Amino acid sequence: MDESGDSGQPQPGAGGTDPAPENGKPQRPREPGGGLLMGRPFGVPVYVAPSWFLVAALITWVFGGQLDRVLPELGGARYLVSLFFAIAFYASVLVHELAHTVVALRYKLPVRRIQLQFFGGVSEIEKESETPGREFVLAFVGPLLSLVLAGVFYVGMKFVEPGTVPGVLLAGLMISNLIVAAFNLLPGLPLDGGRMLRAVVWKITGRPMSGTVAAAWVGRALAVTVLIGLPLLTHTGGFGNNTDEISGMDTVTDALLAAILCAIIWTGAGNSLRMARLREHLPELRARALTRRAVPVEADTPLSEALRRANEAGARALVVVDGHGDPKAVVRETAIVSVPEHRRPWVAVGSLAQDLTDGMKISAELSGESLLDTLRSSPATEYLVLEETGEIYGVLSTADVERAFVAAMARPAA
Repeated sequence: MDESGDSGQPQPGAGGTDPAPENGKPQRPREPGGGLLMGRPFGVPVYVAPSWFLVAALITWVFGGQLDRVLPELGGARYLVSLFFAIAFYASVLVHELAHTVVALRYKLPVRRIQLQFFGGVSEIEKESETPGREFVLAFVGPLLSLVLAGVFYVGMKFVEPGTVPGVLLAGLMISNLIVAAFNLLPGLPLDGGRMLRAVVWKITGRPMSGTVAAAWVGRALAVTVLIGLPLLTHTGGFGNNTDEISGMDTVTDALLAAILCAIIWTGAGNSLRMARLREHLPELRARALTRRAVPVEADTPLSEALRRANEAGARALVVVDGHGDPKAVVRETAIVSVPEHRRPWVAVGSLAQDLTDGMKISAELSGESLLDTLRSSPATEYLVLEETGEIYGVLSTADVERAFVAAMARPAA
């Protein structure tokens, strides 16, 4: 199953929840994890999640049982053939995800990572498409590539003998890619068909939020349909099974599979709604509105005196300046709190300050996604906020950004 989308949106407090930077220098954000790193096609890291090994073993066992009926002469070697099928199938899933990735990069949308996992793969695209047309193309290209692969495997079947190992493998890969394409074209988030539906509603209404709401609720209805319909369809022989041969274990397996699929689709639809609600309120995150007023002090100023000046000025932050008034460092709030009140007259603010780097100086005009991207690119706990003229406006704490982020998420969308 494919869940390509912008699940990698900037998170609350991006760059602000890491431990204090070493040597006074902010650290670059860590590479996104997610399992075993397999490579970096187009510069995007591809990970195989631990759950993939479980599903690979399951596919090997199930497909091996089918091979025993079709090619009994293989004996134990059928499991090697089955393992090859599992790897080839997930290679097809990777091609599906790479299709999303290539189009996203073509549209200047950053892709955080690709992850192959239990029920397929996910391409974590960090930004939303600018237009419904691009959203539709970005979603459709994955199923399209799966259909193309199915066609390639079908043509390959014409050149091999049926009932042989190559014939069985090509047939299995053709069918599996058809299933992947058909499943992902279902019109509910987080599936590709849901994103296509979202694009259509977005185009009609002019509001991306309306498209997300419609596609997410269709996704939830789809989840319930899968939960109820999949076991019922299997039990009644809807897949061509003989109902007399369906055992109690088969029924339990079908119900478990349906429950897992239902949970994944329902959760994905809910996450899509959550991210859409965030985007509705993201412009409310403005550096100017969130910045704390700061008092400039020299490095040798006692902490108690610096705090007294801040209280008189109604400020909540301290900026260390040189003799010319140029900012050199910001005093971390956590460092202030760690100093007992009786020691504050004897502690200079310079000993508690973090030297400023270019990445820690941000514009007061930043807002929304641009603000979060800037904070994430240079992780720190406090940032110096400057006017366009270069004058000190104040200090932005990522703790304040986090609180505003959570508050925006809690408010209903317009």
